[in-house]
Amino acid sequence: MKYFPLLELPEEIQALVVERVARNSFQDLYGLKASSKSMKALAERRGVYYFYDVLYVPWGLNMPSQLLKSCYAEGNPSTLYIKGVQFYFTFDLQEGLSLMKHAADAGYEHAVYTHAITQAIFLCDGQYFNGIPRE
Repeated sequence: MKYFPLLELPEEIQALVVERVARNSFQDLYGLKASSKSMKALAERRGVYYFYDVLYVPWGLNMPSQLLKSCYAEGNPSTLYIKGVQFYFTFDLQEGLSLMKHAADAGYEHAVYTHAITQAIFLCDGQYFNGIPRE
């Protein structure tokens, strides 16, 4: 099987490839990082932290807290979602709903559902919710 010469592409294209790999598979990203020094450098840039989906990190890996902090600082949707759920349902902080909304606005599927259902159940004050009377 002939391999595609990824390192011959412009660095901007290589960065896009790294971002897509980060979005699709945590394990593949680590394989990509191990493939060359330039790929490792691209994978460790701050912008890549936005694309991780931390819910799909294998539990066997002891995820360092610094990775989660970096993802949160980048506005990573999966991290915002996790923090939002924790803040709202565990600590009863309204800030959690805002974090879930940011993740939902970014298109994070888990957050879209959780935010909508949370609003429908907990925040409807007897009014109509999208045309459906609350009973």
